[in-house]
Amino acid sequence: MKAKYLLDTNVLSELAKPRPNSGVMHNIKQFEHSLATSSIVWHELLYGYHRIGDSRKKKLLGEFLFNVVLPTLPILKYDEQAAEWHARERAGLEATGKRPCFADGQIAAISVANDLILVTNNIKDFESFSDLKLENWHE
Repeated sequence: MKAKYLLDTNVLSELAKPRPNSGVMHNIKQFEHSLATSSIVWHELLYGYHRIGDSRKKKLLGEFLFNVVLPTLPILKYDEQAAEWHARERAGLEATGKRPCFADGQIAAISVANDLILVTNNIKDFESFSDLKLENWHE
């Protein structure tokens, strides 16, 4: 099955919590075969992992990342098509005085380039981007 949803960092992080949001869990189960994430999100997750000192928390997070996320979720790259969309979008937004986070722009670009719905709990961070479909499963 082709991916339909691109999961943002806060959605994947939710799955590692002791008591994850029930709406997120319901949708993850319902759409488990149509999910993907981006190389930017993978970087953010790994960055968080490497910042944690040796601990039980780090061990559990590592098991989640390397035994659950990595083998089961396609990780989509920031490619030429995404870079072109991102450059146009960034220039247009900056011309109106908006300066979204660069990494958020990359995530949005990967979503648009692959015709996916971006699932995030940070709708406000992405709502300025045009042609970007958004859902919040935390609600």
